[in-house]
Parts: sequence; C-alpha cells; structure tokens
Amino acid sequence: MAKLTKKAKRIAETVDTQKLYGVDEAISTLKANATSKFDETVEIALNLGVDPRHADQMVRGVVTLPAGTGKDVRVAVFAKGDKAEEATKAGADVVGAEDLMETIQGGTIDFDRVIATPDMMGIVGRLGKVLGPKGLMPNPKLGTVTPNVAEAVKAAKGGQVEFRVEKAGIIHSGIGKASFTEADLRKNFDAFLDAIVKARPTGAKGKYVKRVAISSTMGPGLKVDVAEVAGT
Repeated sequence: MAKLTKKAKRIAETVDTQKLYGVDEAISTLKANATSKFDETVEIALNLGVDPRHADQMVRGVVTLPAGTGKDVRVAVFAKGDKAEEATKAGADVVGAEDLMETIQGGTIDFDRVIATPDMMGIVGRLGKVLGPKGLMPNPKLGTVTPNVAEAVKAAKGGQVEFRVEKAGIIHSGIGKASFTEADLRKNFDAFLDAIVKARPTGAKGKYVKRVAISSTMGPGLKVDVAEVAGT
C-alpha cells in the first residue's frame, strides 16, 4: 500500500468525505486544508433534479459574486466605432470585428468571456462551432449581446460568472479563492445558490437541489447539508 503524503494524511484525519457539513463548517474545513503553494480555487458543484435534454428543464444564467472571483477575467468584445472605444475604456482585453473573427478562426482564443454589440452578431454567428462548445458564445439572455458594452465588460471583470447545467444535471463553478475570508466565501456561496434556486425551470418536478458539495483545487469534496440551505 502506498504511503500517504503528509498533506493526504492530514486531510484523512480532518475530513470526513461521507459527512454532511454545515456551510460554514465546510468552508472552514476547506480553507484549513487548502495549503498548496498557489491560491487554490474554491468550487461548488450541485446535482439538480432536472434533465437538460428537455428545453423546459434547462438551467442557465449569470450571477455576480459579491466578493468577486479572485480571477483575472480576460474579455473579448466584438464592436466597432464608438462602442469599440467604450469597450476599450471599460477594460476589455481584446476588441475587434472581422479582424477578431479571423484571429479566433486561426485558433487563438486567449480570453474567458465574449461580449458583442447586436450589430456584430452576423460576424459572431460564423464562430458558433468554435465558441459554442467552449461556452463562449455571446447570448442576449446572459447580457453578453448588448449595446451597453462598457457595463457588460465591467460586470464580467467585477465578479460576474455564468452557469449552465450539464447533461447529467450538474452545475459547477468557481466561487472564489482559498485566500478569501470565510465570510466572503459564504457571501459568494449564498449568492450562487440563490441564483440557481431563482433559475429553477418550469419543467423541474420534485426536489430541485439534490446535492451540494464544495472543494478546492487540490482538496477533497465536502458534502454540504442541503437541508440547511433555504429555498432548495
């Protein structure tokens, strides 16, 4: 049997992977065990009682995490003229039109979010097969197709995250960094869960939020007691 590392041994002694933790206890335990040399990302995973193959059971949206993400989000904007200037002033990392489309078609995708003005969707639409599978396709429902590009750029860089349920009914997302205070992680946890609850689709029957777990990049998953979380 392979010998456990010091970190693995400590985790084995302090973490019960079968236990249902209260939210605050789970966050505290996670932080105590996130001892890597880099700032680990704190992630949330939810198992929902939906089948996203049915349109009336799709769960998708955006939420602004009150304490931010702790991540430097790179934003690309499809815009021309005054709107391109607005995007640049707001802090967009890449701004363009046909030239940006050609860059992406050439295989360069060095950004985390794509925003477009409505008049640019004819160009952006040609990138559906490239951006779609990566979850980067601008969408009016998510606020990423908008004439208010400056506002959208600031939101993307200020803690806004997108979420979308996967085939198995699972949603996962980063909700901060291990260096965040317990209070800030709790704020982000509550904001994310609240957004998921509010996004409950009309076709969802029975229990909606079945399981919730949080983890850090290098740490084990901690099961959170769903009964403690109101509205689920």
